[in-house]
Amino acid sequence: MKKPALLESFSDRSRVFDFVNRPAAGAKPDVRHGTVLYVEDITVSFDGFKALDALTLYVNAGELRCIIGPNGAGKTTMMDVITGKTRPDAGRAWFGQNIDLLTLDEPRVAQAGIGRKFQKPTVFENHTVHENLELAMAGARGVWPVLFARLSGEQAAHIDETLELIGLAERRHTLAGALSHGQKQWLEIGMLLMQEPELLLVDEPVAGMTPQEVERTAELLVRLAGKRSVVVVEHDMEFVRSIARTVTVLHEGRVLAEGSMDKIQNDPKVVEVYLGE
Repeated sequence: MKKPALLESFSDRSRVFDFVNRPAAGAKPDVRHGTVLYVEDITVSFDGFKALDALTLYVNAGELRCIIGPNGAGKTTMMDVITGKTRPDAGRAWFGQNIDLLTLDEPRVAQAGIGRKFQKPTVFENHTVHENLELAMAGARGVWPVLFARLSGEQAAHIDETLELIGLAERRHTLAGALSHGQKQWLEIGMLLMQEPELLLVDEPVAGMTPQEVERTAELLVRLAGKRSVVVVEHDMEFVRSIARTVTVLHEGRVLAEGSMDKIQNDPKVVEVYLGE
């Protein structure tokens, strides 16, 4: 017996529906059906120019996804929409099946569990590496209470674990301003991890790094995937090849191609508009 149209549609768990209840404050994204990010038919225009043109893409829970594309393809605008910085003209953006991102401002998107790392690292240069991670836990408590409060055993363990993960355990007492460019990038990633995000958006993480730092950054991002989802926007094709399982190519605000790096590099459309530059 064929299902009624509505029931048949509702059983399609790859889609998000407008009547899903909004989550309570502090709710985690519902990823039981395997998808952590839904971007559907998002359109953004600036003075008549379509930065995003009915953009649709999906990111799986625990996935490491790379986004590439020429300048002006819409990569930054896409992240602005996801993080609540830019409101689209049309479309839908959901975090899991239960959190409507278009109803949230930037702080609430961060609280929901999406962390964004910009290209230029932003750390507290006059504080130590350890203090930077402490400050990242501050939230609504403010800076001074955090610096003068005694850490709980759980908080101290979380900082130690993060220091090991980002490779800065031996630099915990070093002022952040004395770190190399690559180490500052790792520290900022660590600061985001202190907030325990479900999804990390990372913008050009290896720009300006030494070859050794690029290699360590690749190792870090690969380790992060699985426990959380990671979306990396990057122009360095060798770096993308070293970490990517799935690559999405944007062009003129739309998805031009998607698949493995080998598939992308052999796609005539991609070669014409991007890799052939």
